[in-house]
Amino acid sequence: MSQTFEFYDARAKEAALSAKEATLENVKERNLRAEKTWRGLADKARQVALDRAKAEREREKRRIAETDSV
Repeated sequence: MSQTFEFYDARAKEAALSAKEATLENVKERNLRAEKTWRGLADKARQVALDRAKAEREREKRRIAETDSV
């Protein structure tokens, strides 16, 4: 299953909020680590989406070029 930037970003925000509200230090640290992990996944998902869009634009340019050369 493919997850989106929005999904990962929402989890990161939830973890940040949980860390902020935590009264126990170990719980706060755990949630901060979770936020960092979710944020990394969100950044990667965003980059994958950008790369896919770029690749699609390149494929479209090639299709147009091939059509024009025929």
